[in-house]
Amino acid sequence: EHRWDSREHTARESRQDRELGACPRESPSFHSHFTTLTISREPQSKHRAKDGAVGTGQGCVSTSSRAAATTTTTTTTTLFEASGDGQTPQVVVLVGAPGMGKTAMVRKVMVEWGEGALHTQFDFVFCIDCKAIVLPVEASVADLVSRCCPGLRVPAGKILDDHKKILFIFDGFEALGFSLIQPEAELSSDPREVKPLELTLMSLLKKTLLPEASLLITMRPTALGSLRRCLKGENYVEILGFSAARREEYFHKYFENPNKADVAFRFVRGNEILYSLCVIPIMSWTICTTLEQELCGKKNLLECSKTTTGMMMFFLSQLLKHRGRDNPQVLQQFLLQLCSLAAEGIWKHKVLFEEKEIKDCGLDLPGLLPYFLNERIPREGEDHESVYAFTHLHLQEFFAAMFYVLEHDGETISSLGRLEKDVNKLLESYNKSRKDLNVTVRFLFGLVSQKSIEYMDKTIGCRISPRAREELLEWLQGRHRGLSHPGQALKVSEMDTFHFLFEMNEKSFAQSALGHFTELDLQDTRLTLYDQMALSFCIQHWAGLGSVTLQGCSFHWQDPEAELDVSVPCSGVSGSGGHPRALVVRRREELPSPIHLLCRALRHRDSALQVLRLRWCRLSESCCAELAALLAEHPGLAQLELADSSLGDSGVRLLCEGLRNPGCCLRILR
Repeated sequence: EHRWDSREHTARESRQDRELGACPRESPSFHSHFTTLTISREPQSKHRAKDGAVGTGQGCVSTSSRAAATTTTTTTTTLFEASGDGQTPQVVVLVGAPGMGKTAMVRKVMVEWGEGALHTQFDFVFCIDCKAIVLPVEASVADLVSRCCPGLRVPAGKILDDHKKILFIFDGFEALGFSLIQPEAELSSDPREVKPLELTLMSLLKKTLLPEASLLITMRPTALGSLRRCLKGENYVEILGFSAARREEYFHKYFENPNKADVAFRFVRGNEILYSLCVIPIMSWTICTTLEQELCGKKNLLECSKTTTGMMMFFLSQLLKHRGRDNPQVLQQFLLQLCSLAAEGIWKHKVLFEEKEIKDCGLDLPGLLPYFLNERIPREGEDHESVYAFTHLHLQEFFAAMFYVLEHDGETISSLGRLEKDVNKLLESYNKSRKDLNVTVRFLFGLVSQKSIEYMDKTIGCRISPRAREELLEWLQGRHRGLSHPGQALKVSEMDTFHFLFEMNEKSFAQSALGHFTELDLQDTRLTLYDQMALSFCIQHWAGLGSVTLQGCSFHWQDPEAELDVSVPCSGVSGSGGHPRALVVRRREELPSPIHLLCRALRHRDSALQVLRLRWCRLSESCCAELAALLAEHPGLAQLELADSSLGDSGVRLLCEGLRNPGCCLRILR
């Protein structure tokens, strides 16, 4: 994608022109769009066997006691800074799962060096994109330099002979696919000597060639084991993703428009699954890309049609897009086994899998495995094999849900390995005691929607069985019948029911699931924006809903820690002068009334609502305009209860306007 060029720089010390190495010609906005990543000095995968999924764990980098300081604007300085023993590393291995930002870090290094910020450290920087460049079978280091920097004015051999401060970058080292076991006697010490490419690269790694040069190697965790055996004195750095503060910063840099950024981030912040997944940079990009499409022509995301499952499927399609076109049957079989492994782990509270399990499942395919699983390399002295984990717990839960609905050769596999593919067993276990299965069940509802079935088939090439729909419908209807007392109206009193129906996002399914119920009763529930959107969706498609009781519930539209205007570090924003540390103060747009979504849903034309109880919900004056409109527009509403509210005189006046409206038929006000 990038054109490569060489640039001249006048050294202050000697005032002589020197030739510099290759630098990608990035757009001027690269700095303003780059969001700093959280890194750890040693890969977390060496230490965190008991903490959960490798690297990002459950998506909360800040919870790890080993998470190191965030990188600074001088990326190279941070990567090559002295370690605890005072030694400056010559070899830095940058480890991260696909989509964690390894290449972005490399681009940042190159741009900063090209701008002259890093010339005190390196006279020359040569970057080889191992995923894209076509390398010869035999080559010298001088040949490699000439190949990646054809515009050099000074011969490559002379640069290497002069023993300048040189940094070689190998981005995506595992893509070379070389054996790292080479005879030491055949290694080279001459930068002009032509040898098989494996030997030339091994000579750089082993420091028999250009021993003073520095190396920056980026790779995935699954390829780390073989490299560790041939390096000495290297420094490992693992990319952990975005911290909580950087997630919001990323949204503002992506959207540029502060209002759209606020709307999008508030939407994600209200959805715990999406917010947790945003620790992964490519997932943040996936979500922002999806929400950008949703915001076209809209001021808000209250009618967002994209579900959490939909965004996960889009993420999966982007992940697989870069691996080339494999045989569809191979991909289908790989996903079947991967989903079986994920589901077995979820049932057993297991996030780490031994190498033998990976091989027994047939998952040891180098072209596919690194996209889904990270490898935890055992520390020196440990005698056990490597273990693997999904990049994020929610990804494991997503694939566990897929296990129950993926088809193979037109038939749903009844069982893979020891785990039975029984949807009812999953649902009943969740209902009785296994509340940790909530996210898996939520994804299960999302996967069997008609939109999901079509998307998975056309975009990813996987067939989803719709058979589970009937089981899900029967389970939803049955669980709430069991909670209602004999002789009383049938009511829904579990918030997760609304999450499940909202995740499927099908009007007809919601109507069928809720058709036999007449009451909604929620108690002591903190309703996030996502909860309110789910509730609103279901109420609009619930024709027989006659009574709504919310007791001790609270309504939240944004992160409670950010209720006030905030200052967010931004760079490249108009008015900041482009200074990366500039603080740009922004105001959040005025938020709607806390009960806006609820009242809007209750006003739908087919509503049968007669009783509305909002007890101990801490309603304030700002809610009264919505209630007044509901009274005026809903002739069927006969009873309204507002116990323990702080409406104030002006709020009651607004309420009275609704009561005086000719359309109001209220009979009881408490």
